[in-house]
Amino acid sequence: MVWVFIMNRMGSQGSTVAQQRRMALGVVILLLVDVIWVASSELTSYIFKRQEYNKPFFSTFTKTSMFVLYLLGFLLWRPWRQQCTGSLRGRHAAFFAEAYFTPCINDTSLNDHTLSEPLYVPVKFQDLPTEQTNCVNGDCDSTSKKQRVRFSNIMEVRQLPSTQALEAKLSRMSFPAAKDQESMLRTVGKLTVTDVAKISFFFCFVWFLANLSYQEALSDTPVAIVNVLSSTSGLFTLILAAVFPSNSSDRFTLSKLLAVALSMGGVALVSFSSMDSPDGKGATGSLWSLAGAALYAVYIVMIKRKVDREDKLDIPMFFGFVGLFKLLLLWPGFLVLHYTGFEAFELPSKLVWTYILINGLIGTVLSEFLWLWGCFLTSSLIGTLALSLTIPLSIIADICMQKVSFSWLFFAGAVPVFLSFFIATLLCHYNNWDPVMVGLRRVFAFICRSKHRIQRLPEDSEQCESLIPLHTVSHDNESFCS
Repeated sequence: MVWVFIMNRMGSQGSTVAQQRRMALGVVILLLVDVIWVASSELTSYIFKRQEYNKPFFSTFTKTSMFVLYLLGFLLWRPWRQQCTGSLRGRHAAFFAEAYFTPCINDTSLNDHTLSEPLYVPVKFQDLPTEQTNCVNGDCDSTSKKQRVRFSNIMEVRQLPSTQALEAKLSRMSFPAAKDQESMLRTVGKLTVTDVAKISFFFCFVWFLANLSYQEALSDTPVAIVNVLSSTSGLFTLILAAVFPSNSSDRFTLSKLLAVALSMGGVALVSFSSMDSPDGKGATGSLWSLAGAALYAVYIVMIKRKVDREDKLDIPMFFGFVGLFKLLLLWPGFLVLHYTGFEAFELPSKLVWTYILINGLIGTVLSEFLWLWGCFLTSSLIGTLALSLTIPLSIIADICMQKVSFSWLFFAGAVPVFLSFFIATLLCHYNNWDPVMVGLRRVFAFICRSKHRIQRLPEDSEQCESLIPLHTVSHDNESFCS
């Protein structure tokens, strides 16, 4: 017994050490991603301003089209190939999934958040054997008789929603059956290649416009100001999620209102500080940054409404198709911008080509993969909070590398935006948490208790004053009579 306890203790310590190493590796990867993103933004600003190649559309099109490299997973990743091949095993898995899980997945008669309408079914009870009691001289012990509980003859049956019915059926499967279909069960509920391609086609335009707005902002504004204003995407997400909720956790609360107000005040100060730029383009860059943040929030909210669970969508495959559709569909934008005079088409020099390709491969493709890996090793909350570190890193980079001097308005506005980003992230992670409302309720309850105590004090004092004279008078009368 002692040996078993020691082995379990060692195993738990080993798992704890493994979790700590996993967390440490994830944090290091997320910090590396922050450095890569800030360096990518600084390199983009260097290309636009120092190399005099101010082509935001060309830069955005080239770098985001490199997402198509993710589609090499169909050649290197076996699960992706199995989704495209018509092998017997794949057909058998598809048939098994369709026969076993389709009634759960495709059941549209149920509400996703409530149970079905009650169905009353008669119940037939089995007859219980009669109990024999020992009676002596006709006297029976009444305590020996067991009391019976009478149940209703009708039972109420309600059906789970489709999202929970799928997990319920999976839980009732035996372990050997689940083990035999392990490869298939990983893909149950996941979107097919066709579905992922359709979603990518719909969202590639919004994603491209969000990135184009960010690149346009970098061409007119320092990187630090762009990153501060771009961090307001979380606040736009809170607002849009409240207007177009996808689940109960998207309701608007007082805490979210406070975060929005705090962010709006910081954005106003940062925008005022950008107006002091000598070329007069600071306000334009601020508007581009806010537009990019709003478009990214639209992308987040709409894809959440389209895909209810994040594990249903294969993120690398999604980005791969996004890059493919951008490459195939958005090239006419060069002609439109060239002939309208907004951005003349011009191929860059070899040096600029090298910068753009390196920036696209490392700052776009690799960084996205590393960020997803870091979130997998840690958590989505830590991964989102890690994004806020780009704000101080970009400020340091602009001061040290670009020799940019910021006014006090910028720092006064960056602090509330930075804090609102933390608040928005925590509120999104902990669903239905409203600390402001909880605090107000406690303060109100404390004031009510204090007011009630103050009202009771005069009444108690009056009672004491009325009792003391009576007591003394009665005492004096007793002494006089004696």
